[in-house]
Amino acid sequence: MKYDVTIGMPVFRSEAYVRQALCSALAQTYPSVEFLVVDDGSDDGSMAVVRDLQQHHPRGADIRILTHTANQGVAAARNHIIEAAQGDFLYFMDSDDEIAAETIALLMQNVKTYDAEIAFCSYEKIELTGARVACQYPSLHLFGADQLACFAFRKYGAVQASACNYLVQTALLRKRGLRFINTDYWEDMAFTFQLVTCVSRAVLLPDITYTYYCRSHSLSQYQERQTIAKQEILRNARTVDHLKTYVQTLCHKKYFPDCCLYLVMTSFYMVCHVLKRRATIVPVVSDGELRAMMAHPATLRQISSFGQSRLRNLALFVIGQLPAPLCVTAIRLLGKLKKLI
Repeated sequence: MKYDVTIGMPVFRSEAYVRQALCSALAQTYPSVEFLVVDDGSDDGSMAVVRDLQQHHPRGADIRILTHTANQGVAAARNHIIEAAQGDFLYFMDSDDEIAAETIALLMQNVKTYDAEIAFCSYEKIELTGARVACQYPSLHLFGADQLACFAFRKYGAVQASACNYLVQTALLRKRGLRFINTDYWEDMAFTFQLVTCVSRAVLLPDITYTYYCRSHSLSQYQERQTIAKQEILRNARTVDHLKTYVQTLCHKKYFPDCCLYLVMTSFYMVCHVLKRRATIVPVVSDGELRAMMAHPATLRQISSFGQSRLRNLALFVIGQLPAPLCVTAIRLLGKLKKLI
């Protein structure tokens, strides 16, 4: 069956939240929606909840389940969704979050009106303390090659790292071979980073339609855990290294300097977080490993030719070239100035 939109939702051990999440998707006012759920080897009661909604909800016939016999991770689950989606447009959401009832209708109205390849809505984050933090876009139409990428990389965090709460053409993902990389750390960031470089018609909306809940058991909530495995840190670093390699394919783009700065700032923030929680990381992360994380994606010759962001890129390049102890000392000082450490 053909749909206008597929809402894709990986499910793994989310029994306590999946009913609320999926019901918010099923409550969409837009009629032509497929609800594509991936059972990623879940061994709790999550899928019993999904199957109950499939059997008894008025839109249950539009729920389709894909099954992984063993847990493969959210990246593999989302790639399966890209391959199997029957909707012309694809929307990802997590199985412990919620979306507003008008989300898909609002996004579809805009992609149809402006013939857009992608449309973003804004979102709110509910912290572990219960505090609500709004992450809101300006109202923007970005039409023309590289316009979205120029906006996305003009400042750190201009576009969300998450793969949720935007509607994108399924055919675009398939044509460009866009897939989530094989990691369970920052796979969203890597996917969205590459996606914005492939889009020529985008709409950003200030409407807050997605509620993202921070969970205490999440791997990203380092501050809530007494011990952090070093391998988690190194896998994060490998994701950023993947993007540092990818960005060299964009060296001819006008946003290349800002793109490089975005990545090396990501490395800087990561190293600051490691330094702040270094005593809890087992085994210890060495100064040499932290220095390696600060490797700049551009060469010195490339940086010298930058028309924008030259000085900041150069400063971070130099820090990454210092002997390991001096590199870490410089980052620590900068981190304290920015109140990150």
